[in-house]
Amino acid sequence: MTPQRVTLITLGVQDLDRAKAFYAALGWRPAEETPSIVFYQMHGQVIGLFGREDLAKDQGRPDANLGTGAMTLAQNFDTQAEVDAAFDQAVAAGATILKRPEMVFWGGYSGYYADPDGHVWELAMNPFWSLAADGSLTLPRAE
Repeated sequence: MTPQRVTLITLGVQDLDRAKAFYAALGWRPAEETPSIVFYQMHGQVIGLFGREDLAKDQGRPDANLGTGAMTLAQNFDTQAEVDAAFDQAVAAGATILKRPEMVFWGGYSGYYADPDGHVWELAMNPFWSLAADGSLTLPRAE
């Protein structure tokens, strides 16, 4: 049986230096890097930025158009003010605004931006989920 977990998320990027500069402007610091990939340590996971051509070759699909796919990465925060501050920081770093943070139908507060390669990030405050002191999220148990 395969464990239910994700340990590494790799984002294909057009220009690795531009992508590194964007995430550096968000305050992210690489944990490890090579000329073609950079890794950021998260809470129990790692996010990698990998040049798209090199990633396609690594996947055995050197002629593939990888695109960004239909997926959203998300960061949750404790307050609306924290969401707004993180959103403003991303925009100042060069993110494209998709939807400014606002109250949403499910009772929370969220907004979306795209990084320079089009990877979509949601920044949210969910009043139904509590974050640990280190920012990690464990879903509440269904009763």
